[in-house]
Amino acid sequence: MNQSKIRNIAIIAHVDHGKTTLVDQMFKQSGVFRENEHVAERFMDSMDLERERGITIASKNASFLYKGYRINIIDTPGHADFGGQVERVLRMADGALLLVDAQEGPMPQTYFVLKKSLALELPVIVIINKIDKPAGRPEWAVDQVFDLFVKLNAPDHILDFPIVFASAKEGYTLSESTGARLSMDPLFEKIISHIPAPAGDPLSPLQMLVSSIDYSPYLGRLGIGKITGGTLNINKDIVVARRDGAFVPARISKVSRFEGNKKVATDI
Repeated sequence: MNQSKIRNIAIIAHVDHGKTTLVDQMFKQSGVFRENEHVAERFMDSMDLERERGITIASKNASFLYKGYRINIIDTPGHADFGGQVERVLRMADGALLLVDAQEGPMPQTYFVLKKSLALELPVIVIINKIDKPAGRPEWAVDQVFDLFVKLNAPDHILDFPIVFASAKEGYTLSESTGARLSMDPLFEKIISHIPAPAGDPLSPLQMLVSSIDYSPYLGRLGIGKITGGTLNINKDIVVARRDGAFVPARISKVSRFEGNKKVATDI
């Protein structure tokens, strides 16, 4: 796929502010699922404890297509106890969605991850969710978010963040707090226009930062990460730089990408 058609986004949200519901709607409306396909609630929460408690413990990845653009989603743990993992997965992103409840405003759980995101100078799209709640106060929530960005010393170019208003439960987003409540398209369009495509020269030597490790009973350990230079091909000879400083020769045996939340084999 043309590199200019790729968007890598992290999602930052407090517990119960609607992150999982929002992601479920993004996948449903982008056509990831067939009309007759059963979709489990909490699509991104694959661990039993996550489904039970509605929290993100381990970062997960997923992907969908919208108007020829591949949008890769990186779900982030929200607690400071997972700080190392948060920083690693944010380095896979080129921008972030900050999801905030229209009634509660930004909560402490979001501060830690947002601060990490701002340190990397990732552009942010602010989503004010649950605007359908009778007690919702979306304009107040926007002011609270701006104050938080200032408190965290956000760079000036990130302070001018775009805002999307949403009801993930009802399946719509808006560019203004009032307007036709139709679909998730306003959010999709904002992601395409505001989040940059990944940088990196595909003709340069291969560089890939492995940000998380998964496991397959057939293939063993799987490295998940972002290519920052070069191209990844099957049977390509590489060198793995280990944490102890050793360099280990290896060969690429399989390359996969995400379709929905499933890994699908690809040749590049």
